[in-house]
Amino acid sequence: MSAAASARQILTRLHEIMAGRTHAQHKLDRVVEIIAESLLSEVCSIYLLREGALELYATQGLNPEAVHVTRLAIGEGLTGTIAKNIETLNLAEAKAHPDFAYRPETGEEKFHSFAGVPIVYRERAVGVLCVQHVDPRRYEEVEIEALQTTAMVLSELIAHKELVDDEEQIDLEIAHVENDVLEGLTLVKGLAAGKAVFHQPRIEIDQVVAEDIEAERQRVYRAFDKMRDQIDTLGREAEFGKGGEHIEVLETYKMFAYDEGWSRRINEAIDSGLTAEAAIERVQQRTRMRMREIDDPLLADRMHDLEDLSNRLLRIVSGQLGTAATQGLRRDAILFARNLGPAELLEYDRRRLKGVVLDEGSLTAHVVIVARAMGVPVLGRVTGIRSRVAEGDEVILDADRGMVTLRPNQQVLEAFETRFAKTREKQAAYAELREVEPFTRDGTRITVMMNAGLRDDMSALAMSGADGVGLFRTEFQFLVSSTLPQRDRQMRLYRDVLDAAGDKPVVFRTVDIGGDKAVPYLDNAVAERDENPAMGWRALRLSLEREGLLKAQARALLEAAAGRTLSVMFPMVSEPWEFDAGRQVFEDQLKFLRDRRKVVPETIEYGCMLEVPALADVLDLLAPKLSFISVGTNDLTQFLFAADRANPKLAERYDWLSPAILRYLARVSQSLIGQNVRLGVCGEMGGRRLEALALLGIGYRRLSITPAAVGPIKELVRKVDLGEITEFMNRLLASPPPNMRAELQQWANERDIEFD
Repeated sequence: MSAAASARQILTRLHEIMAGRTHAQHKLDRVVEIIAESLLSEVCSIYLLREGALELYATQGLNPEAVHVTRLAIGEGLTGTIAKNIETLNLAEAKAHPDFAYRPETGEEKFHSFAGVPIVYRERAVGVLCVQHVDPRRYEEVEIEALQTTAMVLSELIAHKELVDDEEQIDLEIAHVENDVLEGLTLVKGLAAGKAVFHQPRIEIDQVVAEDIEAERQRVYRAFDKMRDQIDTLGREAEFGKGGEHIEVLETYKMFAYDEGWSRRINEAIDSGLTAEAAIERVQQRTRMRMREIDDPLLADRMHDLEDLSNRLLRIVSGQLGTAATQGLRRDAILFARNLGPAELLEYDRRRLKGVVLDEGSLTAHVVIVARAMGVPVLGRVTGIRSRVAEGDEVILDADRGMVTLRPNQQVLEAFETRFAKTREKQAAYAELREVEPFTRDGTRITVMMNAGLRDDMSALAMSGADGVGLFRTEFQFLVSSTLPQRDRQMRLYRDVLDAAGDKPVVFRTVDIGGDKAVPYLDNAVAERDENPAMGWRALRLSLEREGLLKAQARALLEAAAGRTLSVMFPMVSEPWEFDAGRQVFEDQLKFLRDRRKVVPETIEYGCMLEVPALADVLDLLAPKLSFISVGTNDLTQFLFAADRANPKLAERYDWLSPAILRYLARVSQSLIGQNVRLGVCGEMGGRRLEALALLGIGYRRLSITPAAVGPIKELVRKVDLGEITEFMNRLLASPPPNMRAELQQWANERDIEFD
């Protein structure tokens, strides 16, 4: 008998039981009898989650006196392991499994084989369905699938209290534990509070068992047709080139969308008696279980693709389309999601979106880059989101400490408010310095600029009092777009940015994509093969290869800056010839525009970023060609220390205040003395007060930082005597102490310079 036929037989008999007027316990007893009989199994048992433990609610084959007596904690024994991991176990010899736990009151010692599946409700296990047999054997795949389908129906029946008496409080909902703390990886620092909102609201499947199997099948067919049309439309919208990773991605999606095996499994689930929604969810549950067993990251990514398509299909068939962004945020919110794309994040109302918590996420993800620019704290790699967070829960996000508190009590809320109030007080004090020029105590003017990447970021220029934009990341427009931004679209953005800046300077960095900033419409096959994508085919390297990409950007920048000063900065330069090649592209486009009597910039300033350590040894050759050079401390530091900043195990292994990085930066500063080149820092290091103090002491007079850091750095500058800090840093670097950070901190404390 097939899995579908076996499951349909069980569901048909379950339907007959549900139609009866007997009490819940009698129905449960009959359910285990039917399952055991249908699968020719000597034992069938149902455990349900009650008061935090799995309680034996019904059994056929075990000692009936163990019912409502045997209890297992989540993670305890085979049953507890199934519930904890939401996985299926199929064992020929149960006692050989390391998690086996013997319960003498059940009389199960004579049974060898064991199979169990979780009873899942809202993505968390609320029970376990088990079968056992005297002879050692693994259950057939058709039997396991029948069990899984049955467990899905049991979930609905239990949720509707058709198998449980009203007085039996099964733990269907998330336990409302006060001060429940989840930990994760800090992706963007910050404090926030608000109500929990899920990016994709949960799809509620109201009916699991089908009344008309053929009608359900037709609903799935229509949903498949609509989904395939959507995927085909995405393919037609791809504008850049004939090949590339976007083609591979779309082909993978098409492969799954048109995969007969996937659609057949959904049809088989419908054949077993499930509705269209339940059938898709049933196959999706199976996919999730397989994903947990996959160690190969490439295969895991492909399974994630199938998961995404399953969600798309489920939303189409249920008619529950849209995200929380399309519905609108009505109050301050902390957004929870498995993952997010940058464009999805930008759809949210910034006034209401206070923070983001991700089930996945990495330090180099596009959404993190955009969130940092938006000033939205983000916590990633947080497990247990769906099982512990309820929509509307009060949430405190402390991304500084890598934790999120659910349902905080009054004491915790008050402590948070006190801490948050101090932060606001400091911000208010910094805001008062908006119009104050940052001179040191001995009269040296320090240039404090801000970093930006979005059109909306420019409002922070006036609010922060920054001297200009020292780094405008042009790649943001590329990262949030599904297709290559056309030249006219780029030009409009650059013109808007220059208009918003007024008479303040803006430094445009040419596009830094590729490597760990892959975009779907460029061929990143080389980057995919790179073991170290941050050091791979990216930034200027990629732009010079794809000359059409850089040409279009050059034209857009030149036209946008017509009649004004244009400052262009090339990223990831490692040798002078790369800078020369990038500059030549701009000069060629400038000539093109002049030949056509177009208005061009009055002045063009060319600069580059120092991120590749090798560039420091050829600055004498490059400096005469430069107007400015900006040190990108994020990439530079990871290259110097051979420590991937995206690796959480290495993220704290290097220190910007170590002798190695400070001596390197000091040598760069010294090498440019006498050269007519403006030297600055545009990495995260410059926005940290203690690190900025060290930079001032080794010769740096220009900093480009996040808008939020402008006030704190201006306040710091006004407390510093450059002569003093320069002398102190020279002593430290000549004979480094064991802890440079501690020494610098003590020096600052003695001069009443405060640090967070």
